[in-house]
Amino acid sequence: MKNMQFPEIFGYKILKELEMIKMKLVLLRHGESEWNRLNLFTGWTDVILSNKGIKEAADAGNMLKGKDYDFDICYTSFLKRAVDTLNVVLDTMDRAWLPVIKDWKLNERHYGALQGLNKAETAEKYGEEQVKIWRRSFDVRPPALEPDDPRNPQLQEQYRNVEKSELPLAESLKDTITRVIPYYENVIKKDMLEGKRVLLVAHGNSIRALVKYFENLSEDEIMGVNIPTGIPLIYEFDDDFNMTDHYYLGDQSIIETRMKKVAEQGKAK
Repeated sequence: MKNMQFPEIFGYKILKELEMIKMKLVLLRHGESEWNRLNLFTGWTDVILSNKGIKEAADAGNMLKGKDYDFDICYTSFLKRAVDTLNVVLDTMDRAWLPVIKDWKLNERHYGALQGLNKAETAEKYGEEQVKIWRRSFDVRPPALEPDDPRNPQLQEQYRNVEKSELPLAESLKDTITRVIPYYENVIKKDMLEGKRVLLVAHGNSIRALVKYFENLSEDEIMGVNIPTGIPLIYEFDDDFNMTDHYYLGDQSIIETRMKKVAEQGKAK
């Protein structure tokens, strides 16, 4: 009788263990860049991390390691502030050997002719409401680059293997979503379905694109979402890829302070 009951009990234990396994995706906005520090519109301008940003990346790596996170594959953009953040995270976790895939489709939103302008000074000139629209609206593009502008990605070496017609002169969040979400669905999600643990290091707006998609936020709701630098954001999914939970790792006061800093960047001095 006991032998007959054992498989049922054993099976029950296995079932309970399987129920505890959750499919997760870890998102991380790069650490503070030099242009973040100077409060400049950055977009696709390829700037380096500030000293504070390097520390934020190391802190994120220590946080993930301390919470026993591990990964099988990593994704990032073509922009060095994201690439360097990922490298610091992996070094800190002793995972520098992990495979890394870089793709321009995970780049920040392209801020066009605003790139290099101070956000506060631009708010003084055009008004905080206009800058908020440029920064946070869903489908309004900032002023575009001229085709002969050296900042045009069609003229830059890192995009030499990309179809030129795909490269923007300016983007709205809607445009960013149009490239980020298909990449997630066709590439990243495939890895997750194979059981791979994925770390994605990207940018404020490429992550906001995913946040809107995962949480089914409205165009108005996504305007109020501010992604802090250097704080791991975890999304959990069920077997049908419905989002079941999401949360940041770390001290809540630090998270709120960094969110507030992002929100205030577009205010006049």
